[in-house]
Amino acid sequence: MYPTHLEKTKDRCLIVRWEDGVEHKIPIRFLRDHCCCAKCTREKEPDDLASESASGQLPVLSLAQTMPLDIDKMVPAGNYAYNIQFSDGHSSGIYTFEFLRYLGERQS
Repeated sequence: MYPTHLEKTKDRCLIVRWEDGVEHKIPIRFLRDHCCCAKCTREKEPDDLASESASGQLPVLSLAQTMPLDIDKMVPAGNYAYNIQFSDGHSSGIYTFEFLRYLGERQS
């Protein structure tokens, strides 16, 4: 299954139309929150959060992270996925067609 149409909306969603005619509208924030790259997966580990709070360190947002999230660029990664560059500077996630379809179905 592969996408036949991709479109960003003004309300910060990604519309994905699939070869079987199914269409999904996925919020960009939802895509970003479900990135499964190594960095994002590591950021979600509870041990890291516990050690940060024990040391008194708190996360500081960059200017880009305080702005409304958007997709700056979306490029094919081989013939099975897309690499998405988000406006907060994150660009290491690879979203396979299968994973995009899964995320779309969760939003429907």
